[in-house]
Amino acid sequence: MARRPIDITVPSLTGTRAVLTGGSDGIGLRIATRLAAAGAHLVLPVRNPRKGEAAVASIRQAVPTAAVSLHQMDLASLESVAAFGDALRGEGDPVHLLINNAGVMTPPDRQTTVDGFELQLGTNHLGHVALVSHLLPLLRAGRAHVTTQVSMAANRGAINWDDLNWERSYDGMGAYSQSKIALGLFALELGRHSDAHAWGITSNLSHPGVAPTSLLSARAELGRTGDTRGVRVIRWLSARGILAGTPESAALPALYAATSPEAQGGRLYGPKGPGHLGGAPAEQSLYSRLRNRDEARRVWQVSQELTAAPFPVR
Repeated sequence: MARRPIDITVPSLTGTRAVLTGGSDGIGLRIATRLAAAGAHLVLPVRNPRKGEAAVASIRQAVPTAAVSLHQMDLASLESVAAFGDALRGEGDPVHLLINNAGVMTPPDRQTTVDGFELQLGTNHLGHVALVSHLLPLLRAGRAHVTTQVSMAANRGAINWDDLNWERSYDGMGAYSQSKIALGLFALELGRHSDAHAWGITSNLSHPGVAPTSLLSARAELGRTGDTRGVRVIRWLSARGILAGTPESAALPALYAATSPEAQGGRLYGPKGPGHLGGAPAEQSLYSRLRNRDEARRVWQVSQELTAAPFPVR
């Protein structure tokens, strides 16, 4: 049986400046293409310039009128994130949309960022914290919508406060869950600080469900020489329209959360199909790990200390 197409209407984004991390392949490339098609001026910070150039070519093939600018940025380097922030602030244009989408998942062996953080904590979470901090003046000027991509993995595990960098005992999935819990708590706390200090920023969460992407496929830079069994199963299910989504449908929750007039701050949006694995985007209950405000305040404070990228108190 053919899969029934799933889609949403993205409103006109003409005159909007959108920054998207992880936009060079997979779900991110689908998000990027839809933002460009809606008229946004798209800013793509990428780690790999060659992949970035290929992504821009793909976007312009689909959307000949696309306005896309490419910048180099590595979320695993706080210096690189700061340099990107400096470049955008130097341009001076407000940012109206920020989608924190990039991430790495479950290296078989523990790896670290340039700054010495466990790779998933440093890339998925701390890199995005620093990015929001460096872009904050532009986000405030644009009264931005910030959508942060978490994961179903944020609904299990915990923050390993006694060993944030997993130096004593590495668990790839545990570290991945930690990074997504911390990122989700940070994003929710960002919205609360915006409300308290009149920053004008709306911050919400999305998750893509389950779909065949490069996250679990062979990644030499992560020490993964072959596709995982998990991604092979996901591909099989997705191809047959069973439970799992597609890269196209998995892009929709973030698009909806970032652009829909009905999407609200402090909410989580994900697929509404069985188990929230696939289907059209809809609001769903916050994961239990994301409801603890004391934990969110601790993440907010510790993350600023680790990144040396403070937020103003007002």
